[in-house]
Amino acid sequence: MVNKLRLTGLYAIADTHYLDDVRIATAVAEAIEGGARIIQYRDKSHEVAARLAQARILAVLCRKHGVLFIVNDDVELAKQAGADGVHLGQEDATVAGARAQLGPRAIIGVSCYNELQRAINAEAAGADYVAFGRFFPSRTKPKAVQASLALLREARKKLHVPIVAIGGISPENGAALIAAGADALAVIEGVFGQAHVRAAAESYARMFD
Repeated sequence: MVNKLRLTGLYAIADTHYLDDVRIATAVAEAIEGGARIIQYRDKSHEVAARLAQARILAVLCRKHGVLFIVNDDVELAKQAGADGVHLGQEDATVAGARAQLGPRAIIGVSCYNELQRAINAEAAGADYVAFGRFFPSRTKPKAVQASLALLREARKKLHVPIVAIGGISPENGAALIAAGADALAVIEGVFGQAHVRAAAESYARMFD
């Protein structure tokens, strides 16, 4: 699928911990203007109706600008919002379950933390990309398991799907992850926790030029 070939570059995670209801759409637009290729909606606090309203707005915005829109954790929300796909963690739906709900064209990503075998299994189950991390200290997930550059290098040899790196990534340390095999860099605070979102996004996007 064409969309699956676009799983590269800056993967900006719009987390409502950093973005209030008034700011979120504007901030996502600024991230896209700065070069984000993938937007993920991540919300742990709103009620279902509010989450759906926000996700639908972001889905339309992403479609308008030709970037991918992924929903974190919630397969039903991804379906109802018209997202391009969903990102699944360890406690979420299976790849097969998500595929059954979202269909063959949906993009399904899986968090694999620091476990190469989990990534191999996810690819075999039909995942379209896998994510490893955290690679560096992260204020968003300070207790997340540590992943290494060596893991990325080994994953690059054994996997055929795109690899996303996440966790404490900055414009200063991101290049090492790309060199080790990451196709995309997932960033939350480094983009949406900054005063100038577009400029922050540009600083990551330049690494893929």
